[in-house]
Amino acid sequence: MPTIALPREKTRNRLSPLTLAIHLLTAGSVLAAVPAAAQSASEEEMLLAPISVTGQGERSATTEGTSAYTTDAARTATPLSLSPRETPQSVTVVTQQKIEDQDLGTILDVVNNTVGISVNRYETSRAQFNARGFNINALMIDGVPTIWEQPWSSGEIFSSLAMYDRVEVVRGANGLMSGSGDPSASINMVRKRASSTVPTGSLSVSGGTWDTYGALGDVSFALNDAGTVRARLVGEYNDGDSWIDLHSNENSTLYGTMDIDLTPDTTLWFGMSHQENKSNSPMWGGLAYWYHDGSKTDWNRSKTTSAKWSWWDSSYETRFVNLDHYFANDWQLNLSYSRGERESESYLFYVYTYASQPGSAPINTYPGMYKTRTVQEDYSARMNGPFSLFGREHELAFGYIHSEQEFDADTRIASTGWGGIPDFDSYEGNFPAPVWGDLTTYGYGDLTQTGAYAAVRLNIADDLKVILGARDSTYKKTSDDIYSDPTRTDVGHELTPYAGVIYDLNDTLSVYASYTDIFQPQSERDMNGQQIVPIIGKSYEAGLKGEFYDGRLNASVAVFHIEQDNLAVKTGQFIPGTVESAYVASEATSKGFELEVNGELAAGWNVGAGYTQFKVEDAEGDATNTRFPTKLLRSFTTYQFPGEWSRLTVGGGVNWQDSIYTYATNPDDQQEKIEQDAYALVNLMARYDITDNLSGQLNVNNLTDEKYFDIFEAFGAITYGAPRSVTATAKYRF
Repeated sequence: MPTIALPREKTRNRLSPLTLAIHLLTAGSVLAAVPAAAQSASEEEMLLAPISVTGQGERSATTEGTSAYTTDAARTATPLSLSPRETPQSVTVVTQQKIEDQDLGTILDVVNNTVGISVNRYETSRAQFNARGFNINALMIDGVPTIWEQPWSSGEIFSSLAMYDRVEVVRGANGLMSGSGDPSASINMVRKRASSTVPTGSLSVSGGTWDTYGALGDVSFALNDAGTVRARLVGEYNDGDSWIDLHSNENSTLYGTMDIDLTPDTTLWFGMSHQENKSNSPMWGGLAYWYHDGSKTDWNRSKTTSAKWSWWDSSYETRFVNLDHYFANDWQLNLSYSRGERESESYLFYVYTYASQPGSAPINTYPGMYKTRTVQEDYSARMNGPFSLFGREHELAFGYIHSEQEFDADTRIASTGWGGIPDFDSYEGNFPAPVWGDLTTYGYGDLTQTGAYAAVRLNIADDLKVILGARDSTYKKTSDDIYSDPTRTDVGHELTPYAGVIYDLNDTLSVYASYTDIFQPQSERDMNGQQIVPIIGKSYEAGLKGEFYDGRLNASVAVFHIEQDNLAVKTGQFIPGTVESAYVASEATSKGFELEVNGELAAGWNVGAGYTQFKVEDAEGDATNTRFPTKLLRSFTTYQFPGEWSRLTVGGGVNWQDSIYTYATNPDDQQEKIEQDAYALVNLMARYDITDNLSGQLNVNNLTDEKYFDIFEAFGAITYGAPRSVTATAKYRF
């Protein structure tokens, strides 16, 4: 029986803050005695037979508490623990200090402020990330890729950074660690750990433009006197309106984790998180670029296509467990399991074609309701450590990862709401709520990936290191929906190589070169009905890296060349005997250069800046993927004054990009160029330490109130970026 637009339904399996805390504290109480006993036994053994420990141990990649814009090590490019200088690829680490200075709250904020990557927003809730001319397909959490179905993304771009210590970004192909994808970049979010044996934490509150408010609490503590059982709880809440009429967001994040030292060499760490995003009157698609008469529109940035009854809610819940063990020979074993559940429900209103005015044809409308659920489980095992060969010490790492993802989507078909809007100029969201039908199946997708990988760093000479690696991957996916035929993609034993060489010119500078690749299965078929083989993305990179001031400052210059082979391109014909479009294997190339510097230029002076320039072309030599900029400047710097003014820190930066464009069909049925000119966004900050524990911070984004838009290709729609905004934050640390 048809129904009117329905109220929000509660997401399944939600955990209240109290429930989460009870789960963690109960687990800690049960296990507290185990490590305490283990520690007592260990202390007794040490008294009876002292142990001599050799080796330097693994370098820490943790950034909180360092006040730094760089880190000692990262694992996103390879399974080896390498410093930025030792990694033969372009690497950026967005540290906890940079996140705090720039008031970066979500993964979207990171993409908008990180060297070499950019974003194109489709509307208020969806966006596509891009690097070096190719799409970024997956977000990684602690090195495990979480497959991101862009058409169904429902809040991923708003994933909170509250539970993460840092975000590691490796540009270029990264198939060794991420498996399948494009030769663009890997974005790896690394969780915070429960590492403190004494009570420590922080509480911050904020308020800003468009009546936005937020609160964030983060506390760590030990659950036993020995400090071998440690816990951490993080909670965040944000609520506020938007520069877009009717639109508002309410977000909450809850994260809890524990570290338990079962023995001095073995640590069990586990946790869970729950994130929710409630979006009222979100846009679904962008604003029309033309009127029906062919003239161009010029909207206020507050203009909306949404309706007052529209909403899009989503949740993301994770559970994870890890076991780390250090052997006496400096080898390390890591076993991990994680489970993530994404759920969303939306009642959306799509407004498309050309803007209407009195007397013209109405602009089209399309109401849509969707309910989705994605479950992903990952199992992995990894070992790494040193070995000796020919009188030199080298490092070896190998591992195995198995991932399964199940996706289901349901829908309600509306029997009303298709009538169009006769005068979009005066539209303010007052469109009648549709009459919805029963919930029915829309589609599904099942995906299984496995990967066995190995990498070795060979210490050829004191100043020459060679890194070699390979991954053997399998990929199986079946999918179907109400608008297309079922598809099955089955790729077995795809080999992904990795090779890099680093030569130290002196104690500060190194030159490097690398070859990496990645594969991306595709379901498109050729004229003979044969499925086109996977896309192979090949990255060639060379450059110069410098490490200064004992690693507190890293700088790099890189040139790169990327080839994407077997890319499916429409032929304009149909497969004989079907209505399915036929494709042909083609290629695309990208080549360019990059400059970057991160770290401490002088005492109290941090900087994170870089410039990227490249050219991406298809097989005919024409520019492709032009909705993303090919020239990017990302810069931000802070300075803490010395002496009597040491409580004051000021900072600022500029994000600049060149023009973007696409061609779309105008009302005269002609292809016309839509272009956003080059623009720069100026951002400022200031922080004052009122006491040793309390600070106040002010952030201003888009200081000059620059008006700009991203492009949603369907019907030439555009989505405006945020105007000038101001946020004030008070933070108390203990």
